[in-house]
Amino acid sequence: MAAAHYYIWKRVVRDTTRPGRGRLVGTVAVVFLLLLVVGALGLQRVGGFGRVVAWPGFLWLAGVFYLTVLLGLLEIPRLVLLRRARRGRVPVTAGAPGTTPGATPDTAGDAEEVPPDPAPRAPEVDEGRRLFLARSLAVAGGVATAGIVTYGATQALGDPVVKRVPVTLGKLDPRLSGYRIAVVSDIHLGPLLGRSHTERIVRMINEQQVDLVAIVGDLVDGSVEELGEAAAPLRDLVSTHGSFFVTGNHEYYSGAEQWIAEVERLGVNALRNERLTIERAGATFDLAGVNDVNGASFDDAPDFARALDGRDPGTPVVLLAHQPVQVREAARHGVDLQLSGHTHGGQMFPFHLAVGLQQPVRSGLETIDGTQVYTSNGAGFWGPPVRVGAPPDISVVELRHNFAGR
Repeated sequence: MAAAHYYIWKRVVRDTTRPGRGRLVGTVAVVFLLLLVVGALGLQRVGGFGRVVAWPGFLWLAGVFYLTVLLGLLEIPRLVLLRRARRGRVPVTAGAPGTTPGATPDTAGDAEEVPPDPAPRAPEVDEGRRLFLARSLAVAGGVATAGIVTYGATQALGDPVVKRVPVTLGKLDPRLSGYRIAVVSDIHLGPLLGRSHTERIVRMINEQQVDLVAIVGDLVDGSVEELGEAAAPLRDLVSTHGSFFVTGNHEYYSGAEQWIAEVERLGVNALRNERLTIERAGATFDLAGVNDVNGASFDDAPDFARALDGRDPGTPVVLLAHQPVQVREAARHGVDLQLSGHTHGGQMFPFHLAVGLQQPVRSGLETIDGTQVYTSNGAGFWGPPVRVGAPPDISVVELRHNFAGR
């Protein structure tokens, strides 16, 4: 953060101002913005004051990222334009050998010899032209950043997209074909998202009239004491076979045991390395859930053997697991479909490119080692209330029997 703010100060403040009051004001503003980001990250869970700091701090965090990227991209036209501006000026050269600058041919012989410069000095850019160029590029970067962040905020704070995802399972009984699971992840209740966010998600899920609701981790960023009221609308979820929950990494940062007790009090069933049988019209499939990989640091590690061993291999199994990377282990236990979140779909382009370094699936449905894994973009956000290229979603996964394969 300090390096990014220094770079922004250099291009937006130092390069665009002359020494004086304007530069001082700009410098103070950049230092204040740096402290605002640090405050948002460090104080977001400290009551009302933390929430007051969180909104501008996290918005500026997105601004820092995009302004740094855009100013970096503008370095190329900046260098080109500076070079062209130098070409338009007459080079400064040294006097002829054996003369002093300004000496005439008649007096040159009487003047003291001054050795010439080893080479002509490069032409300098006119100060007015340099300032105009620096200010133009700073304004261009600032306007573009404001546009991107504003667009991203409307995406993050608007209604999630409802995605309909058909998934064919070879072992699914035809009587279960059309079974619908609402998948929601990464709700991230916290300093920026509260009860109204939960109410909206519950309303949108209930409108889909699904058979089962799967909440696949990262429900909260804070304690039950702070956010219990924000999570309360979960009690109003309606589906044929109930609502189920598995932990994400942020539950462990927020008090996983307390939150598991709280969601169960609200009527949401927590699956902690366990499975159960879902039945419709005499046909069944297994629904399993494992803890997040970060649970290992809190004596609550994922245990695939406990959740999946001893089941009928002829019955399809749907696994709830917060992180897509867990599909590697799921495949070794014969899981047919894994439902995950965690990635936020990248949340802010070009972070999409970095997700693949850690997770096998950024967003959508793919097959890994013979197991299908669906990854939701999530319904909330972490940090900046900004999404670019990865709109929030609630996914309705529809299980289908492979009639063609019979």
